Amino acid sequence: MSPNQTAAPQVLIADDQPAVLDALRLLLKEEGWRVVTASRPVEILKAVESHALDAVVMDLNYARDTTSGKEGLDVLGRVRALDATLPIVVMTAYGSVQGAVEAMRRGAADYIEKPWDDERLVAILRTQIELSRARRTNERLATENKRLAPNAPALVAGSRAMQSVLELIDRVAASDANVLITGEHGTRKEVVAQRLHAASNRASRPLITVNAGGLSEGVAESELFGHVKGAFTDAKTDRVGCFELADGGTLFLDEIANMAAKLQAKLLRVLQTGEFQRVGSSRTLRADVRVLAATNADIKAEIAGGRFREDLLYRLNTVEIRLPPLRDRRDDIPRLATHFLGEYSARYRKTLHGFDDDATAAMQAHGWPGNVRELQHAVERAVLMARTGFITSDDLGLRASAPGSAADLSGMTMDDAEKYIIQQALARNGGNVVQAAESLGMSRSALYRRIQQHGL
Repeated sequence: MSPNQTAAPQVLIADDQPAVLDALRLLLKEEGWRVVTASRPVEILKAVESHALDAVVMDLNYARDTTSGKEGLDVLGRVRALDATLPIVVMTAYGSVQGAVEAMRRGAADYIEKPWDDERLVAILRTQIELSRARRTNERLATENKRLAPNAPALVAGSRAMQSVLELIDRVAASDANVLITGEHGTRKEVVAQRLHAASNRASRPLITVNAGGLSEGVAESELFGHVKGAFTDAKTDRVGCFELADGGTLFLDEIANMAAKLQAKLLRVLQTGEFQRVGSSRTLRADVRVLAATNADIKAEIAGGRFREDLLYRLNTVEIRLPPLRDRRDDIPRLATHFLGEYSARYRKTLHGFDDDATAAMQAHGWPGNVRELQHAVERAVLMARTGFITSDDLGLRASAPGSAADLSGMTMDDAEKYIIQQALARNGGNVVQAAESLGMSRSALYRRIQQHGL
């Protein structure tokens, strides 16, 4: 049975000594947790079948065999067969490395020796319960994502801050309305665009993605609308533009706020009439395209500064979907980390059971100026660096400093120092790339390139 994701944890304690059961029952009830007890292997199996458990704490030794732990290991295997996702923490008064290794091999999440340390036991259980709930939420969300948008990547979002976002996506996905997706860099605006397309009536048609901010003015028009042979020096053949490629489907224009003014005017005309011309041609073409656009800039400030057309904004944002930064949806950090852990563990063929307590604390304490993309790259790095079955804080490689303090750059490589400086600039400016670029004395396009280079 699956436990309620928001209810107080319910833990099964299994031991053949009544004093142990009483002590653990009192300890966990002080934490506000619900407790189920069992004193025999058959009772353990019945409890797993009949209760919505979040974790099991079980002894390895029972009446049949009081020292080797074989009976407990057998029960552990049978519990795993009943519920492969249920975290199991084993205990033994005859703790040995061999017994712990065998228990972990058979599926135990962790182990602890008697007499136990109360704080450590509670910390282990809390970590395992949070990871288990995150995994189950990910599975539920993945199933829902597959039902609503079978061709889109999973959008892991169980926090309250993301609920209105998910509801809005589901409400507008089937329409042909243009959508403006806003939010700081790294909040996965492109994933929202993919989900919108995959859940729309255009899902069988192309989704074409263009980084509007990365196009130079000289090639942008040709990229969007195409050109004919001889239109300019390097135009050796006719070229089909992105609007033609997306006909019947969806065009995703990323970093729209950085589009050149001349191109904004041409884009506005296409959105108003559905008509355009290839560069060098007088022939008018039409395309049935739904436009999704994204930006991390303060679009109103861009309009006030004369850098973005207000009439174009009205055409783009029939509906606006604003993604919150990761620091405002910290409940999703364990879910996202677990999701990426599964993805990269499979990719790099490594067996990893989760994150240790220090790694979990480090992720929750980190500011994540690079948002979900930064977390994704941190977990990928950790998977590659991990030397044990659990990710450690060292594996994550997160650099933290107190507010207002300066990090020691002397021990960093040039790449690490540049990444750190960019992170701090983004943090100071609330994730606003335009303002961060100005504070660093570089162009927006140059900062974008470095953000992509460092995986922020």
